[in-house]
Amino acid sequence: MVSDKQGLTFPRMTAEEAAELIPNNAMIAFSGFTPAGAAKVVPSALAERAKALHEKGEEYRVRVLTGASTGKDLDEALAAADAIAWRAPYQSSKSLRGCINSQKTEFLDMHLSHVPQMLGFGFIDQPDFAVVEATDVTPDGRVYLTTSGGISAAALRYAKKVIIEVNRAHSTRLAEMHDVVILPKPPHRNPIPIFHPLSKMGTPFATVDPKKIVAVVENNQSDGVAPFAAPDEVSNRIADHVVKFLVAELKAGRIPPEFLPLQSGVGNVANAVMAGLGTADDIPPFYMYSEVFQDALVDLMESGKLLGASTTSLTLSDPKIKSVYDNMDFYGSRVVLRPQELSNNPGVVRRLGVIAINTAIEADIYGHVNSTHICGTQLMNGIGGSGDFIRNAYLSIFVAPSVAKAGKISAVVPMASHVDHSEHSVNVFVTEQGLADLRGLGPIERANAIIENCAHPRYKDYLRKYVNESPGGHLHHDLTKCFELHRNFIETGEMLPE
Repeated sequence: MVSDKQGLTFPRMTAEEAAELIPNNAMIAFSGFTPAGAAKVVPSALAERAKALHEKGEEYRVRVLTGASTGKDLDEALAAADAIAWRAPYQSSKSLRGCINSQKTEFLDMHLSHVPQMLGFGFIDQPDFAVVEATDVTPDGRVYLTTSGGISAAALRYAKKVIIEVNRAHSTRLAEMHDVVILPKPPHRNPIPIFHPLSKMGTPFATVDPKKIVAVVENNQSDGVAPFAAPDEVSNRIADHVVKFLVAELKAGRIPPEFLPLQSGVGNVANAVMAGLGTADDIPPFYMYSEVFQDALVDLMESGKLLGASTTSLTLSDPKIKSVYDNMDFYGSRVVLRPQELSNNPGVVRRLGVIAINTAIEADIYGHVNSTHICGTQLMNGIGGSGDFIRNAYLSIFVAPSVAKAGKISAVVPMASHVDHSEHSVNVFVTEQGLADLRGLGPIERANAIIENCAHPRYKDYLRKYVNESPGGHLHHDLTKCFELHRNFIETGEMLPE
């Protein structure tokens, strides 16, 4: 037991003992934004508890709220144990995806910047428990977070009870990066004083009422972020198109000489784009205002090409996070870790003029983008933070390979089977085939640009025919054929059967 000056105690428990405190159907807010800073040992113990109870014929499932996706010890472990009844706002777990698409788990897909304030507004149930990873917790309730900001500060404020996972694997100097703020509720909000990607406005720690802490669980586990594969030919070609476009915009004066902050989504294509920007001589050193700090950015920062980054998570593989921890004198002043309502804040994104680069599952010929559902029904991961940035960016860019599954699926279709980002928010669409600059174009001009520049050659004739033969109007669509490619795929496994 650890006592503070007022005699309050923080019980030290094992993960299994802490898991016993959480009842069936509890609402739990976990720390974590990607595996970075995610709670680890308590959710893993909850999964084991659920398995044991299920074997006895007892019901045990919980409702799970996090910042974004998490690591294998949280989403994957709990879903594999059939222990998640409800989940928000984003995930990337294979087992959980199966539970969601079979309706075993109710899933709420949300813009990530909205989550902390929805907790504060009462739009989401008040958490029964918060389970938050930290490097330390003090008797007066200062919680020093690890590798992500996410929803941790809000979870600590609004949860009824709190469990702290003190993880000794992380550097205590992470506090030098954190900028923790909870925004006041409307109508009492002042302008957010972030005028540069590295501006700070808060404290290096989150706070909690010490009386709410019911357990402290110690562990020594890394985030376990898997390193990304080396960029393949398709990713490199997409990166080349994006770099050439940004260089042309810079030379045309549509991007200022000092450049603009960049945001990049998660994944191999995003890593390839950032690596490409890093080696482009015509791109000056730049800042990032993003939600995820990935492996490629470590090399860019060390080379001097990336001057600094605002983010909500250090989503770094073990070798890269070790490099950061070993060089905190260098990184501590160059990276800011924020709560996601600030890292993804639309007003700040608009003010700073962020150039946003995100990935798509598919785009239709008019520029509507589907980021979340295969054939309009099967969830992949969720909308994540893409909407926060794309709708408010100075330049909004979507990237995707032109085909998937060896050409059986086209990323360019007549009508998107699910729309996460409307044509009004999408400026540029890019595949390895080429780039379509959609700014200032009417619908048919957009269709021609996307088909000719971005569609795979196998699908161009089909798409041209669709536009030319569909009934006229502001948009050309044939509602009897607009989902023909998707129907073909469902029926035969190929959008264009031989």
